[in-house]
Amino acid sequence: MSEEQGNPAPQPSDSQPPAPSQGAPAPVPSADKKVLAGILSIFLGGWGIHKFVLGYTKEGIIMLIIGLLTCWIFPVMCVIGIIEGIIYLTKSDEEFVATYVKGRRGWF
Repeated sequence: MSEEQGNPAPQPSDSQPPAPSQGAPAPVPSADKKVLAGILSIFLGGWGIHKFVLGYTKEGIIMLIIGLLTCWIFPVMCVIGIIEGIIYLTKSDEEFVATYVKGRRGWF
């Protein structure tokens, strides 16, 4: 038997994932929380909801208690929330992950 009549030549497997394209940047893990945390910080920053999204429970509870105790008469937590929201949204994905996800920086 010759090679033409025997086993066919091996074909590339269809189950292999395609190689990543050269032009598209790879998504940064945990960067999806950046926009959500930024928007929540701007609109609900007085209650510290954005801190809970980022996994900062202690900081979130502190902001929630101060926000509820002051009853919006002295809106320090709202101002802090707006500032943090702007900071979150203006950072690049890599900076955000390095600072708030890996670095675990709780305030500003």
